[in-house]
Amino acid sequence: IGVPVVLKHIVDSLTLAPGDPAAVMVLPVSLLLAYGALRLSTTAFTELREFVFIRVTQRAVRTIALQVFRHLHALSLRFHLNRQTGGVTRDIERGTRAVSSLVSFALFSIVPTLLEIVLVLIYLSTHYDIWFSIITFSALV
Repeated sequence: IGVPVVLKHIVDSLTLAPGDPAAVMVLPVSLLLAYGALRLSTTAFTELREFVFIRVTQRAVRTIALQVFRHLHALSLRFHLNRQTGGVTRDIERGTRAVSSLVSFALFSIVPTLLEIVLVLIYLSTHYDIWFSIITFSALV
């Protein structure tokens, strides 16, 4: 949310103010540095998020794989004799990969996107007319 706001201030500060030569260079440079710091923090927080939630993802995958493994051991001998072992193993591996992808997608795409939409709508309604938020929300729906 902060990156577009800082970029707006950078562009706005490029307008020359008569009689203030120091502000012409200091303000744009400081805002440009703030913009760079926000972009860097975005990348750093993305990597930190991956690091923190990898344990959640791996635990979910391990739990599902263990449940499937226990279920396979509970099946009859006839099931195992009539099935190809490689096919069952491939299906288990695909299933655990799908669970990992689903958890990652939910945690890293859906939840942050919804949070960002809410924050943008709040920002629009507090800094501008409420109709900007209503129009933006209706365009998203």
